Amino acid sequence: MATHVLAIDQGTTSSRAIVFRVDMSIAAQAQQEFPQHFPASGWVEHEPDDIWTSTLATCREAMKKSNVTAKDIAAIGITNQRETTIVWDRATGKAVHRAIVWQDRRTAEICAHLKADGHEPLISAKTGLIIDPYFSGTKIGWILDHVPGARERAERGELMFGTVDCYLLWRLSGGKVHATDATNASRTLLFDIHKGVWDDELLKILRVPRSMLPDVRDSSADFGESASDLFGGPIAIRGIAGDQQAATIGQACFSPGMMKSTYGTGCFALLNTGTTAVMSKNKLLTTIAYQLNGQRTYALEGSIFVAGSAVQWLRDGLGIIKHAADSGPLAEQSDHAQSVYLVPAFVGLGAPYWNPNVRGALFGLTRATGPAELAHAALESVCYQTFDLWAAMRADWPDAAKANTVLRVDGGMTASDWTMQRLSDLLNAPVDRPMIQETTAVGAAYLAGLGAGVYPEPSRFADSWRLERRFKPNMSEATRSRKLKGWSQAVKGLLASDPG
Repeated sequence: MATHVLAIDQGTTSSRAIVFRVDMSIAAQAQQEFPQHFPASGWVEHEPDDIWTSTLATCREAMKKSNVTAKDIAAIGITNQRETTIVWDRATGKAVHRAIVWQDRRTAEICAHLKADGHEPLISAKTGLIIDPYFSGTKIGWILDHVPGARERAERGELMFGTVDCYLLWRLSGGKVHATDATNASRTLLFDIHKGVWDDELLKILRVPRSMLPDVRDSSADFGESASDLFGGPIAIRGIAGDQQAATIGQACFSPGMMKSTYGTGCFALLNTGTTAVMSKNKLLTTIAYQLNGQRTYALEGSIFVAGSAVQWLRDGLGIIKHAADSGPLAEQSDHAQSVYLVPAFVGLGAPYWNPNVRGALFGLTRATGPAELAHAALESVCYQTFDLWAAMRADWPDAAKANTVLRVDGGMTASDWTMQRLSDLLNAPVDRPMIQETTAVGAAYLAGLGAGVYPEPSRFADSWRLERRFKPNMSEATRSRKLKGWSQAVKGLLASDPG
C-alpha cells in the first residue's frame, strides 16, 4: 500500500516538492529558485520551461531523499502561484509568450478601459473580484493581442490557457489532461463563482475564446496520473488548489469565521464565510476557499502585494541586511522615538485600496533615521496592511467581529517573533503560529491524500492541527491608536500623489 503523498508547491520565486508520510509528517523536501524577468517597469515574467524543469527536478530530488518510488506515493497534490498566466500551443506544448506573473501591472490601461465602459459591476457580481491587472483575464487578452497571430490561432482552437497548476498538470500528464480546480478558476475574471462555470458574458467582455479554457473540477478530484517516464511509474494526481486556498486548508480553517494570513512575497488573508459568498463593500475579494464533493466554500480575501518582498528590498535593494532573518533583530534596535512609515507600494497598492498607479514612499524620515528604523518600518508595514484587511473583513461580515477571530499565520515572515508580536499588538488579537509552517504544501498534500483515501475527512484533519506559539497583544491602546493613525495618514499622503 502507498504510504506517502507528494506535494508540489510552485511559488513565485521558487518551486518546491515535499514528500509527506501518512501521518502528515515530512519525509523530505527539495527547493529550487528560478529566474525572474522584468522586461519593463511594472512587468514581471517567468519562463514556463523554468517553472516546469524546476518542478520536475525538485519532485525527483524529494523522492530520492525520502527513498520512495512511484509505487510508494498514493497521490500528487499541486498548489501554485495564482493568477500567473500561461498560453501554449495545443499540439507542440510550446508557450507562445513568457508567463505573465500575478504581480505584473501591464494591463492597467486595459482595466481602466473596462471600468470606464461600465463593466465592473457585472464582473464583480459574477466573479467576486474587481477589475485589476492582478487577475488572469486581462493577461490572456494581452498575450492574444501582442503575440503575432495568437488571437487567430486561439480562435481556431490551437491555443490553451492555464494558470500554473493547469500548465503543470498538462505537462505531468503528458498532455492528456487540461484541467484546473475551482479555486484557481475563481481568480481569472472569467468564472461565475455562484454557478461554478465559465461565463460566456465574461468571456465576450474580455475577448477570450472558450476553447482555450480548462475543465474545472473539485479541489480534491481525479486529475489523471503522471506520465510513467517522469518518476519511474505513473502516480495519481488527486488535489489542486491555489496557494492561498491551500494554506487555508493546511491551517484547517474549515469553519466559518476562521482566518489565516500567509506571508510570502505578498501577504494574503482569507476569512472562511462558509456557504455564503459575502460580497464586499470594502474592496475585498469574494473567492472560493475550496470545493469538495461539489460543494463550494467561500472566503473573503485581502491581497497585499508586498510583504516578504519588503524584506528582500532591505537585503537586495538597500543592502542593509545580509539575510532575511536579520530584519527582526535589526528592527529591535530601532529608535522608538521615531515614527517612520514605509508604504511599500512598489507595484501599486492592493486591498483595500486597489490603486495600481501609486508607488512606494517613506514618511517621517529624520537625520537620525538609519538601517534599524528602515527595517522597523518595513516589517511594521506588513502588520499595518494586515490590519487594514482585518478591519475591512469585520466591516463586511459582522459575524467575524462576533467570532473573536484568532489569526492563524504561516509563511517565511512568521519566523520573526518581533513581527508576529507587532502584528498581534496592532490587531489587538491573538496570532497563532502552527507547528508545521509549510501549510501551503500541507494543504496540497491533504487534498491529494483525501482524494486517494489516505487522509481523513476535514473535521478529523482539523483535530491534527498543532500550535507552536500564540502571540498575545501587550501594546497600550494609546500607543496602538497613535501608530494606526500615523499609518492612515501615510497612506492618505501616498494616495494623494496618484498620478492617475
